[in-house]
Amino acid sequence: MRRFLLLYATQRGQAKAIAEEICEKADAHGFSADLHCISESDKYDLRTEAAPLVVVVSTTGNGDPPDTARKFVKAIQDKTLPGDLLAHLRLELVVEPWINGLWAALEKHFASRRGNEMNGTVAMASNPSLSSEPVTPEVSHIDSQVGLLRLDDSGRRDSEVSEQNVVNRGPSSVWIADFESSLTQSAPPLSQASLNIPASPPEYLQVDLQEALGQEESRAPVTSVDPVFHVPISKAVQLTTNDAVKTTLLIELDISKTDFSYQPGDAFSVICPNSDSEVERLLQRLQLADRREHRVFLKIKADTKKKGAALPQHVPEGRSLQFLFTWCLEIRAVPKKAFLRALAEHSSDGAERRRLQELCSRQGTADYNRLVRDARACLLDLLLAFPSCQPPLSLLLEHLPKLQPRPYSCASSSLSHPGKLHFIFNIVEFSSHTTAEVRRGVCTGWLATLVEPILQPNARADGEKAPAPKIYIAPRTANSFHLPGEPSAPVIMVGPGTGIAPFIGFLQHREKLQEHHPAGHFGATWLFFGCRHKDRDYLFRDELRHFLKCGILTHLKVSCSREAPAGEEEEAPAKYVQDSIQRHGQQVARALLQERGYVYVCGDAKNMAKDVNDTLVDIISKEVGGGKLEAMKMLATLKEEKRYLQDIW
Repeated sequence: MRRFLLLYATQRGQAKAIAEEICEKADAHGFSADLHCISESDKYDLRTEAAPLVVVVSTTGNGDPPDTARKFVKAIQDKTLPGDLLAHLRLELVVEPWINGLWAALEKHFASRRGNEMNGTVAMASNPSLSSEPVTPEVSHIDSQVGLLRLDDSGRRDSEVSEQNVVNRGPSSVWIADFESSLTQSAPPLSQASLNIPASPPEYLQVDLQEALGQEESRAPVTSVDPVFHVPISKAVQLTTNDAVKTTLLIELDISKTDFSYQPGDAFSVICPNSDSEVERLLQRLQLADRREHRVFLKIKADTKKKGAALPQHVPEGRSLQFLFTWCLEIRAVPKKAFLRALAEHSSDGAERRRLQELCSRQGTADYNRLVRDARACLLDLLLAFPSCQPPLSLLLEHLPKLQPRPYSCASSSLSHPGKLHFIFNIVEFSSHTTAEVRRGVCTGWLATLVEPILQPNARADGEKAPAPKIYIAPRTANSFHLPGEPSAPVIMVGPGTGIAPFIGFLQHREKLQEHHPAGHFGATWLFFGCRHKDRDYLFRDELRHFLKCGILTHLKVSCSREAPAGEEEEAPAKYVQDSIQRHGQQVARALLQERGYVYVCGDAKNMAKDVNDTLVDIISKEVGGGKLEAMKMLATLKEEKRYLQDIW
């Protein structure tokens, strides 16, 4: 077997899952992958490594390396190393074409080492239905050849595999052009197609359920995050009106009896459980409700074919089934194609098995993307949609990922609110794919229910004070999304909707600094805020007007995406924050370029942050009189200098 070294660095498990997928596929392609976390430096040595090196790494926070990669990144940033060490590495956000191209790159490497082409090489998978051609990773050298795959932390990927098991449909029938496929029903041509489906992932866990025998179980969550603080919710306020499109809540935590500390701009994690009702429905559907209190013990199957099989670290030993489904497993996770393939094996109905095979096949990519990934279908959706599917508990524990803590931006300053921590969020709501019910986000729905008895202005009218609920929180690693060290530098803040959260903390902090240093020189502050309607979801309106009146906030520009001008002669308000930035482009560009200002962007990554970036490119190119390429280089320099910072999701 031709060996290569495969390293991964991950914050939330996505990069690790991809690396494990590559490792499992390697055998089928005639390679042997030596898999390690990049932090396990005692298990590999790049200085003496002669085999090819493949690195899979995600980003976290403001484009920072994950915690497990910090030591590695620091090492390769050593100024004594050649400056072009990684200059030729490719960045690809779509993983599957990159993985397909990886095998050809490795084939080429080993062929060139032997000086002749190998016989029997694995052909590249190709299909006219694919939207993109396989990408061949570029290589460079760190004492060996390197292919580097770098993912963003949104984890966008398609987990198809290149093993080709052909499933024949039989005689074709008439194509009904106006028939649209659903989760349970396909349409031609997919319904008549021969399928390229992934190999069924090898099962590797053996589960032993033991009766609790009266043992008392702790209800505190088990988490790898450290330290964890159990803090009371001292206040909850609804910031939007009842007729707003989204409901926004502010929660105040009492951290006075802990050593939890934070700066404006920091984020922290909320450790949340899954919905009790969804856990109950899942246990009922799996016919495990009568064993909810049984303790779970795992071991690796003696005859498993899974290479490097290991017990899942997020499943603690000896805890109840109810506890695992509530606090440990992400039951809302969108199932990957490998999971669908495994579920198909446990479906007794032929039509249901075929549909699950379609959804995990190469030909069914469009259906998978639309009906599973984009629709945010979860395990419960699939089990309700395919009633003949009866997966064993071991399969679920193999495929369900860890229930991740949810990050939130601090929306206060400890100078302004000592012993308190504020954060805000929209209550996420969306329609279930298989039922008519409206679902709430895992964390935001739980928090909204938790604070309902103390929520202002709807708190109890009988005068009795409801007991303060408590939640578990944990600090997140330090980031650079902080106010400038030099207070005279201009600050430009862009935060529509709940993206305003860190900037409220910035302004509260700046107000206290100016009170303590009345003779100090403080730079101009700009806030570009966006809402839908000023009378429904203009968050922190009174506080912002106070900051503006006191001179803490120099410029407040509010855009409204759903409002028209009041009269014919009145100028229409800017629709989005990027439109408002464009209107004041010359002042913003000069603040950044001539006065060495800082720009902070917080909020939606998919649309807003991209549009704001494009607008900054445009106004900078106009200011300097150069092309867009020159403006993009200047923005890149601002990022390197930590003067263009993003907290986006």
